[in-house]
Parts: sequence; structure tokens; C-alpha cells
Amino acid sequence: MHFLQKRIKLFLTDLGQIGILFIGLFKNSPRIFRDRKLILEQMVHVGVNSALLIFIIGIFTGAVSSWQAAYQVKGLLPLSYLGSATPKAIIIELGPVLAGLVLAGRIGASMAAELGTMKVTEQIDALESMAIDPIRYLALPRIIATTFMLPILVIYASAIAIFGSYLVAVYFLDVSSDAYLTNFRKSFELKDVFAAITKAVFFGVAISSIGCLVGFQTRGGAEGVGLSTIKSFVICAASILILDYILWNFLIGM
Repeated sequence: MHFLQKRIKLFLTDLGQIGILFIGLFKNSPRIFRDRKLILEQMVHVGVNSALLIFIIGIFTGAVSSWQAAYQVKGLLPLSYLGSATPKAIIIELGPVLAGLVLAGRIGASMAAELGTMKVTEQIDALESMAIDPIRYLALPRIIATTFMLPILVIYASAIAIFGSYLVAVYFLDVSSDAYLTNFRKSFELKDVFAAITKAVFFGVAISSIGCLVGFQTRGGAEGVGLSTIKSFVICAASILILDYILWNFLIGM
């Protein structure tokens, strides 16, 4: 009973802190233009510095998707079917989820570590003593930058993955380029792109807000920073998969 009460108390505390974070973001939203330099710095960190990693993951994700799809449909459907099935799966599912998980590890965890270090070294307390709102100065630029850049990274990752799928289908599975591209054009729908971008926006908000919140909650010196980093990635990854299921039902399943 005591353990259950403790967990409920922690849950309500976290819920309250989430509310405080989003109220602070809403209150400081008129200052976005004034803080544009901070936002641009974070956009470079989130987007440009993640481009190479996203490229590597995207190209091999697309390649293995073609191999896997060919293995499953072999003897049942012509391999030209890869041109419609593989890109569609990449756009709707693999691109947003894999890019989100990569950003959860690279950005969400780094936000928690960075802000956690500032918390345990009392730098955030110093900001507050100078009447600088930590949510405006630290959280708002990170959340806006991640929310804006993740859809761009998802489109980039999906395009690279489709290219990787095309290379494997054409050069290793003997699918003609015309057949692959024709099936791709026939199956391509803008609603799939809209669903991917919508997922990416929600994933971006989740990753950045969780990373910032966990960072602000850090206690206990260097050990606490390490625990916050792990906690941030675990919560971000779980949130992405849960949101993916929910959004699938709203955007495509219904």
C-alpha cells in the first residue's frame, strides 16, 4: 500500500511538472522571434548535425526492407510489387518511427544530460536568480527546433530509404527500374505523407519536452545525470511507439 501511494504521488508530481512546463511554454511563446538565434542554434544541432546519421540509417533501412519484402512475397507475387509495398511502408511507418527513435537517443538524451548537468551544477538556479526564465531560455528553443526539424528529417529519411530500396530491387533482385517506379507512382498518396509529417510533429514534441522535463528534474550529481539520460531515452522511445499506435488509428486505421 505504501509503495502504491508513493507511485501515485510521483505520478501526480510528474503530471504537475508537465503542466508547469507547457504553461511556461505557452506564456513565453510571444518571445519566439526575440529568441530566434537560440532556436536556429538548436535547429542546426537537431537537424543538420543529425543528417549523416539519418542518411546511414535510412539507406540501410530501405535496403533491408526490399530484401525482407522480396523474401515474404517470393512465389506469391511478382517482385515488381516491391515498388508499391516497400515505399508505402517506409513513408507511413519506418521513416517516422526510426527517425523518431534516432532523435530520441541523440537529441532527447542529450537534452536531459545537458539540462541535468546545468541543474546539478546550479546553473539553472543562477539563471533564475538573474530573473531569466529557464523554460524560455532553455526549453522553448529546444522544443520548437525539434518539433520543426523532425518532420524535415522524416521526409529526408524516407526519401533516402526509398532510394536504398530502389537500389536493392533493381541491382540485386532484378526488378526493372521502370516497373519499380511505375508501381511506386501508382501507390503514392499525399495522405501518407501527411500522416508521416503529423506523426513527426507529435514525436518531436514528445522527444523534446520529455528531454527537457527529465533534465530539469535531475538530482544527485554525475550519477543523477547518467540516470536522467537513460530515463529520457526510455520514456521517449516508449512514447514514440505508443503515439505511433494511437496516431495510426486516427490517421490511417479509421
